Amino acid sequence: MALIPIADRIVVRREAAEGKTAGGILLPDTAQNKPQRGTVLAVGPGKMKPDGTRVPMQLKIGDKVLFTAWAGDEFEDRTARDEILLMHEGDVLCVIE
Repeated sequence: MALIPIADRIVVRREAAEGKTAGGILLPDTAQNKPQRGTVLAVGPGKMKPDGTRVPMQLKIGDKVLFTAWAGDEFEDRTARDEILLMHEGDVLCVIE
């Protein structure tokens, strides 16, 4: 499935959840917190301003990002068994180097 975002939206692949605590306790799937980190898979062309020009996107494909807990809409990529998010660029808090 190819997702091509529009305006200021991005497609992000969420990182896998940690299956074990710092103390070594294994967590079941229902107790794991969803990570707020991911990798940008696609970016839109940028938001359209009232004068007809576009605001350039700050993110690019491959950026590792940290985003808010409520960011985006989740989709499941059935071919890769991954969870992907479609969100606005403004939901990203920072780029991780």
